[in-house]
Amino acid sequence: MKQEIPFRIVVADPLAGVFMKVQKGKDAYLAPTATSSRTITFDFSLMVDLEGDIPNFLGPFSQGPKTSRFIYVNSGTYAGQGNTLWARRAKLSLMSISKEKVEAVLASTGARLETTIQGIGRDGGPVCASVKGVEWKVAGQ
Repeated sequence: MKQEIPFRIVVADPLAGVFMKVQKGKDAYLAPTATSSRTITFDFSLMVDLEGDIPNFLGPFSQGPKTSRFIYVNSGTYAGQGNTLWARRAKLSLMSISKEKVEAVLASTGARLETTIQGIGRDGGPVCASVKGVEWKVAGQ
């Protein structure tokens, strides 16, 4: 049983002047849905297969093998920006999303899975590598 579900990623306090985009497939990007000096927001959908014990997220925004799916948030040159020293990707795991959360989104009109991450890493540059503590919640119910 495959169904489409909406997602939102909010990047809080991004590094000024650095592009951020969600990776789509191997070499395409999703531009932000909304931006401000305090947040960058991305809205998109993933297909999910609920036939197994854990949700299997499919589609161009889902990266990695079935047992460790994730989403990339790219920054700097990895987001198509020229004339920048930054070239980074932040990896947001999808593996903590339970079947129950997916079913809650499907059962409620206007609901989505959402997470917020900090836009600046410990070294003062754009967030990168595997982001620890990614917490997906059901929002918009």
